[in-house]
Amino acid sequence: MKENARSSLAPGPESVVVNKRILFDVIGILLIALVVVVGYKLSPMLLPKADVTVQPDPACDLQHQACAVELPGGGRVELSSGVRPVPMVKPFEIEVNAAGFTPSRVEVDFAGVDMNMGYNRPQLAARGNGRYAAETALPVCITGLMDWQVTVLIETGSERIAIPYRLRSGSPH
Repeated sequence: MKENARSSLAPGPESVVVNKRILFDVIGILLIALVVVVGYKLSPMLLPKADVTVQPDPACDLQHQACAVELPGGGRVELSSGVRPVPMVKPFEIEVNAAGFTPSRVEVDFAGVDMNMGYNRPQLAARGNGRYAAETALPVCITGLMDWQVTVLIETGSERIAIPYRLRSGSPH
């Protein structure tokens, strides 16, 4: 009789399978929730949102000169490269000069227009007198020519400003 009482308390094979299924379902739901939370937290980094987007002069060519824009709320931003033309694969310095305001953060995002070339967004370091700079490099494109969207991202504390430039690099084969 004692033997029957013990065996009736022990879980049967059906309940072990049900418990494993529930455990796997809970783990799956937790993993999906984790992916959603991580994606949500990283989305501003991958897809930056701007409060103000200022369009630069489309005739300005970063391969030949520095390009500047006047901000609607006052101030001026100038983007330039330390080397012209901008090289592929070789490091070069990118510089942003801010006048009339003090940014809390400056980044320059390089994104391939027709081809994903990976994440390339250096944060520029303050060098004094409104000058921000960093060293970066552009990856080589197998076609030779590459069109880039070069977006200056500036945080002022109260707003985020985006200035999208176009740059063509490389040479045709």
